[in-house]
This record gives sequence, C-alpha cells and structure tokens, in this order.
Amino acid sequence: MVSRNGGVVVIGELNVDLVASGLETVPILGHEILAQGFQITLGSASAIFASGIRRLGHPVTFISKVGADDFGRYCKQALEDLSISVDYVQVNRASMTGVTISLSTNQDRALVTYLGAIAELKLEEVPLGILKGHRHLHMTSLFLQHALRPSFPTIFREARKMGLTTSFDPNSDPSQSWRPDIWDVVSQTDILFVNETEAQQLSREADVEKALGWLGANAPCVVIKRGSLGAMAIQHGKIAFEPGFPVQAIDTTGAGDSFAAGFIDAYMRGGDLSLCLQTGNACGAMSTLQVGGTTGQPTQSQLANFLQERGEASDTTKVVLNSQGQEF
Repeated sequence: MVSRNGGVVVIGELNVDLVASGLETVPILGHEILAQGFQITLGSASAIFASGIRRLGHPVTFISKVGADDFGRYCKQALEDLSISVDYVQVNRASMTGVTISLSTNQDRALVTYLGAIAELKLEEVPLGILKGHRHLHMTSLFLQHALRPSFPTIFREARKMGLTTSFDPNSDPSQSWRPDIWDVVSQTDILFVNETEAQQLSREADVEKALGWLGANAPCVVIKRGSLGAMAIQHGKIAFEPGFPVQAIDTTGAGDSFAAGFIDAYMRGGDLSLCLQTGNACGAMSTLQVGGTTGQPTQSQLANFLQERGEASDTTKVVLNSQGQEF
C-alpha cells in the first residue's frame, strides 16, 4: 500500500487510450487516412492527472471502477507501476472497462469514448473516510460519470470539511447542455480548470477575458487552458497570464490534464498564480513530446531542466529543485 499522508486523492474514470497519432488531417467518413504512430496507453483525464502529479513526487490514491478484462488489468497495473495506490479501484465482473479512441494531429485531437464501467461508479462505492490524511482532491469528467455525477458536490463538501483543498475540471459536455447542476460542484471547488471553449460555453461570453472575469466571480480560482497559447487565471480578482512553451508536439492527448497536474504541484508547494501557470504550461508542453497522455510527463528534475533551458529558472526552478527528495 502506498502512503497517502499529505498526498492527493483522485476519484474518477479509468480507461485505456488507443492513440493514433501524426494524422495530417481529421478523419472523414467514407475515407481512409494514415497515422504515423499507434499506441495503447493508460487513459482517462483522471488517470493522466494522477500520473502527472505522482511523477512530480506526490503520493496518490486512486478511486475508480473497471471491468474484469484485459483493459482493466492493464489500467490497474499501469497505475501500480507508477506507485499509485489502487486499493480502492474496484473490479466488476459484470462490466467492461472504458475505452477512448484518440485521433491526434499535431494541433489537436478527436476523441471517441465507450464508457463501460466509467458510468457505473456510485457514491456508496466511494469510501469517503479515506480522504482524511490527504491534502488535495481532484475530480474531472463530470459528464461521463453518470452514476457519480449527482454526488460530486457531496464529495467535494466532505473533502473540504476534512481540510483538503479541491480542484475540478468538468471537461466537455458531449450533450452540450451544460445543465445548471455544474454550479453545485463549482461552489465547493477551490480551483476550476476549463479550456477556452468550455469557459465560453459556461459563461456565455465569446471573449475569453470576459469569460474569465465572469467565471472568477463564481469561483475562488479559475484557470483557462489555451493549449500552445499558454494559460490565464483569476484568483480573488487578481488576473495572471503566462504564455505557452513552443515545442514540436507529437501528440496532444491529455496535455490539459498534465497542465493541471503541474499547476496543482506548484499550488501545493505554495507557488503564486504566475508560478502555478508556468509550471502547468511546462508540464502540458512536455507531455506532447511523446505519444499518449502519460509517457511524456516529467519528474521534478526533468521539469527543472526544461525550465532552465528556456530561461524560466527563477522562482519556478527553485520550487522544483527544492523538492528533489520527493521524487521516486
């Protein structure tokens, strides 16, 4: 069992990613296109975040459900190989493990997901007592977790009662309905992560800066991920923007979740808003340099080297260099 003292708990979906990368164009029905690469990797926004924050040195406990199949065994083993606790990952013989097919170009990707066990995890299957002893709770993919979705506010509320900080990344709503219950979750969240499109849809503001201000009036800290353009955030009325790091991206799968892991890493180490954004941008950029959402994620020393090479060696590097003892 992995020690969870002072660590991060992630409650969420778990699936494999089947990644076809290096597509020159998006697929067109009735036509065939070629991929430059293909890989089976650990998937899901929750698992990619968990992997990223673990590589950066934080103990992680993962709570989820998979099927009793090869993909489920693959997911659990991949988490165990990262020294992430899977004691609370349930295996249901009546279910199939979720699968996401990722079709990735150098600029973006399209996702096709089969939910399977992702949609089945219920509140009564989540041992809330194990939150005690952790420092932070992260949850994502609200619209995919059908059975657990009504209980997101309860889970966040209990976590905050136990002294945990919380972060929430709803991810896109496949139905595009964005029902009002999302605000019940946001009200219990310390940090809200959204991408530019999600920010515009949630706020009904076409201008991203206006969207940030509107969302900032409804949550303590809001972070808008903008891919290669970097990221912007607002916290208690203070706005910060940090540009992205130019890299030759191979696969953008999970870059936003790697960004969130970097942001939370700096946040848990006491970094200010700009430092958190810089760290998130670096982790997101580095994750695109290899195929799959987790294979390119950095350790603290790799992150420090990346930042030093790009001239971001001030407070950011001090934070990561001071934490070398927490690497594994």
